Amino acid sequence: MTSLLIKAHIILLLCPIRLKLILLPFQKFLLPMSSADEKTPIINKNKPLQDYYANLESRIGYRLVLGGTRHFGFYAQGSYWPFPISRALRAMEDHLIATLALEKGSNVLDAGCGDGYVAIHLAENGYHVHGIDVVEHHLVKARRNIKAKGLEGKVTVTLGDYHHLEVFADKSFDGAYTMETFVHATEPEAAAAEFFRVLRPGGSLAMYEYDHVDYSTQKKEASTSWTTINQWAAMPAYNQFQQGVLKGILEEVGFQDVVVRDLSENVLPMLRMFYLLAFIPYFIFVLFGLKSYFPNTVSGYEGYVYRNVARYIAVSARKPLTSGEIGPGEEKKTR
Repeated sequence: MTSLLIKAHIILLLCPIRLKLILLPFQKFLLPMSSADEKTPIINKNKPLQDYYANLESRIGYRLVLGGTRHFGFYAQGSYWPFPISRALRAMEDHLIATLALEKGSNVLDAGCGDGYVAIHLAENGYHVHGIDVVEHHLVKARRNIKAKGLEGKVTVTLGDYHHLEVFADKSFDGAYTMETFVHATEPEAAAAEFFRVLRPGGSLAMYEYDHVDYSTQKKEASTSWTTINQWAAMPAYNQFQQGVLKGILEEVGFQDVVVRDLSENVLPMLRMFYLLAFIPYFIFVLFGLKSYFPNTVSGYEGYVYRNVARYIAVSARKPLTSGEIGPGEEKKTR
C-alpha cells in the first residue's frame, strides 16, 4: 500500500512537467504575447529624472494646474485668456494628430506617456497607442485612466525607455511622438535612432519640445537661468537643443522631410498664467534659498521673464520609403 502511495505521489509530481513538455511546441499559439511583453525593457538609470517626477511640487502642481497632463495648451495667436485649460490641452493634442497625419487605426508609440491623457485622446480619435514611461507611478495612473475610459483594447502602457526600444521589433509602428519628454533624453541621438528603427517605412514622427537661441549671444543671467532650470528639471537634452540641433539629429539618423514649426505664440497664454501663479511663491523661495526644491515655480517665473531665449516647437519628420516599399496608409488600402 505504501509503495502505491509513493508511486502516485511521483506521478502527480511529474504530470505538470510532462504536460509542459507536451505543450511546449504549441506555446506560441496558446500564449500569444505582443513583442513588448516578450523581453524585459532596459531602463537607463536617470536619478535626476526620477527625482524630478517624485518631487512633491511636480506631483501636486501638475494635478492642480493641468489635471495631471504634462504639456502646454494650444491657443490662437493673439489670445490672452488661458481658460478653459482643458480645451487648450485637447487643442494641442489635436495639433499633434494633424502633425502625425496618419490614418485612423494606425499604431502609434507614445514615448513618455505620463498619466496617459495624450494617448487616451488619440485613442478616442481612432488610433491604437502603445505608451511607455520610465516612471512607475505614471503607469499606475495611466492604467487607471485608461480603464476609466474603457479603452483597454486601444491603449496599452508599459515600463519602457525610449533610449532602448529593443522590446519592439523593427517597423512596429506607423507613427511615434514625444510631448515635452525628449528634452529629458540623456542620449538624444540614440533615442532618435531607435524611433527610426521601430517606425515602418513612410512612418511619421512628431515631437513637441523646446529649443533655444545660442546662449552665448544672451545676457549671462538669461543663459544661467535656463541652464539651471534644465539641471533642476532633468532636461539635459534641452541644453543641447540650440536652434537647428534637433532637426540635425533627426536627419543624421535617416529621417526626411524634417519640419520645425515655432508655436511659441500659441502657448503664450499658458506661459503667462504660469508666471502669475509663480510670482509670489518665487520670491519667497528666493528669500529662503529654496529655488532648487521648486523647479517648476522657478521655470514658471524665469521662463516667462527670459521667454525670448526659448521656443516651443512642433517637429515633424518621416521615415523614407525604399524601393518597392509602401507606406502605412497605402498598405491599408491594398488589403
